[in-house]
Amino acid sequence: MSAIRVLIVDDSAFVRQVLTEILSSDPGIEVVGAAPNPIVARDMIKSLNPDVLTLDIEMPRMDGLAFLDKIMALRPMPVLMISSLTQKGADTAVRALEMGAFDCVAKPVIGLVEGLPAMRDEIVSKVKAASTAKIRARAGEQVRPIQRPGVSYNSSEKIIAIGASTGGVEALQELVMAFPSDAPAAVVTQHMPAMFTASFASRLNQLCAVTVKQAVSGERVLPGHVYIAPGGFHMELARNGANYVCRVHDEPAVSGHRPSVDVLFRSVAHAAGPNAIGVILTGMGRDGAMGLLEMRSAGAPTIGQDEASCVVYGMPKAAKECGAVEAEMPLNKIAEHVLKRCETLAARGVRV
Repeated sequence: MSAIRVLIVDDSAFVRQVLTEILSSDPGIEVVGAAPNPIVARDMIKSLNPDVLTLDIEMPRMDGLAFLDKIMALRPMPVLMISSLTQKGADTAVRALEMGAFDCVAKPVIGLVEGLPAMRDEIVSKVKAASTAKIRARAGEQVRPIQRPGVSYNSSEKIIAIGASTGGVEALQELVMAFPSDAPAAVVTQHMPAMFTASFASRLNQLCAVTVKQAVSGERVLPGHVYIAPGGFHMELARNGANYVCRVHDEPAVSGHRPSVDVLFRSVAHAAGPNAIGVILTGMGRDGAMGLLEMRSAGAPTIGQDEASCVVYGMPKAAKECGAVEAEMPLNKIAEHVLKRCETLAARGVRV
C-alpha cells in the first residue's frame, strides 16, 4: 500500500515542524507539505493532492473553520482539526465536526513543547483512520422535523437509544433535526471528550425542534427531549417507579470507552425492553454491538446505519455481524423509520 499523503496547515512554524516529525516517524505516512495559512494550503491541495489534511482553527488571513467550509463544499476530504481547545475553542471544534471534520485533537494549552510529541500515538492513529473515511459533500437542504398529521408520540413509554462515534456529530445532527417536538424521548451516547458534550448539546438544542441537553444523573426522561451522555461519564437508563430516569456515573471504561454505547444499550435493554428502539450510527470499533444485541434479545427493534452513508462503517458493521441489527438503512431514512415503528407498534397495542 502507498503511504498516506498528509498536508499540515498551521500558522505556527514550531507546530508544523513537530507535526511533520511526528507523522513522518510512521512509515505508513508521508508529509507532502506544510502550509502557514489556508491561502497557501489551497494551492498546495491542488498541486499535491493529499489524502488527509491537518488543520488549525485560529490562523491569519482565513480561520480554519472558514477554510473547512470551503473544503467540504468544493473538495471534500478527511480533515483532522488540531487546535488548542479552550471552552470557546470547544464550541468551534463541535461546529467543525458538524461541518464534516473527521475528528479533533486538542493541542496542549500549556507545555506545547513537551505535550505535542507526547500525543504522537493519538495523532498518528487518527490520521490513519481518517485516510479510510468516506467524506461526502454536505447536503444543500436543511433537515426539517418530520410531521405525521394526527399522530402524537407524546408518551414517556417510548425510548430511542442511539450510539455513535467517529462521524457521529454530523450524523446525530441530521437524525435529531428530523425529530418532531413531541418525539419519543431519546438517550444518546456519542464518543466525545469531556469538554465537547455540553457545547454539542447546546448546539443541537439551537437547531432542533426537540429539547437537547447534557444528561444529569437522576433527572426524569421526558418525551420531546434528547439526553446526551456527558463526556468522561457513562449514562444509563433506569426506572424510578413508573418513570424513566438518567443515571450518570464514572465507573471504569467499557469496550475501551467512557461513555460507552454498550453501557447505555444494556441499561435500556434492562429498563425498557420492547419499549425501546436501538440505533447504532457511524463509528470506529465495536462499542455498542453487544449492547444492541441485548436490546434486540429483549424485544426492541434495532437499526444500523448502512455502510454507504457511514463516515466509518465500524460499529454498525460489528453490530450487524453479531446479529444485533434487525434493519440496516441510510442515515436519511432512520428518523422516519423509527417514528413509523413507534406508531405501528403503538397501534397494535404494543408498548414500544
